[in-house]
Formats: sequence, C-alpha cells, structure tokens
Amino acid sequence: MLSQTVLDAINQQIKHEFDSAYVYLSMVAYFEAEDLPGMAQWMRAQAQEELSHGMRLFDYINDRSGRVVLQVVDVPPAEFESPLQAFESALNHERKITLLIHELYGVAQKENDLPTQVELQWFITEQVEEEKSADLIVQHLKRIGNDQPALLLLDRELGQRKMEDEG
Repeated sequence: MLSQTVLDAINQQIKHEFDSAYVYLSMVAYFEAEDLPGMAQWMRAQAQEELSHGMRLFDYINDRSGRVVLQVVDVPPAEFESPLQAFESALNHERKITLLIHELYGVAQKENDLPTQVELQWFITEQVEEEKSADLIVQHLKRIGNDQPALLLLDRELGQRKMEDEG
C-alpha cells in the first residue's frame, strides 16, 4: 500500500502529465493554424504519449490499492512566436517534467517505497528520451533559420512520427 505522502505526490504527477498533454495539444492547434501538419502530427503523438504516462501512473496507484484523485489541469499557452519558440517551449516543459519526476523519486526514497522507485525508473529513462528528441528538433530549427524550404522538409519528416502505446 502507498503511504499518503507518496500517493499525494503521484496524484500530483498525474496532473502534470495531463497538463503536458494539454500543452502539446495547444501546440497542435498552433501548428495546424500555421499549415505545418507534420509538426502538428509530432505534437499530437507527444500529447498521446503524455496521456499514456498519466494513465500509467493512474494504473500504478490502483495496483497499489491507492485512490486516484484527479486535479484541474492548467490552461496551456495558446500562441507561439515561431516553430522554434514552440519547440523550445516543449523542451523547457520536458526539462520541468524531468525535475518533477526526480522530486517524486526523492519522495519515494524518503518514504522507503521501493516499488514506486522501481516504477519511476521507467519515467526517468523516458525523460532522457523526451528531452533528447525535443532538443534535436530545436537544434534543427536553429540551423534552418528562415529557410522556408528546409522548414517544410523538417515538417514532412516530423509528420512521419506515429502514435505509440507507451504503457
């Protein structure tokens, strides 16, 4: 059984994961409005991934006989100055989530909750991948600058990302 401290912290992380999905859905709307369907597809897949992360924690709480208490998600930003700024925002968001996962791991350590520490190892590894992929796109967009044909090529490439079941 989960301690109340760990339970509260995991419920908070579920909120953060669902917040992340909203952030990425907001970026989908931005990229769709900018006629960049590939980037919109990439962000749509990212939103789906974040929902699956939240559901993984949701199921984990249930597996440990805890009670999920859903919280209100934050309103995401709706406008971005450029594709680069949107992806920089995504990268910064992933870095924030990484810190939150690390804090949650620290709570599990302090509470001597070994099963939660093991479960969170998956999230720690996942965050390395999340940051790497967002950072790579940021670096590509910086190199592209104002080169519209290169932007369209990157958009096409990013549109090949498929939805995945992360559970």
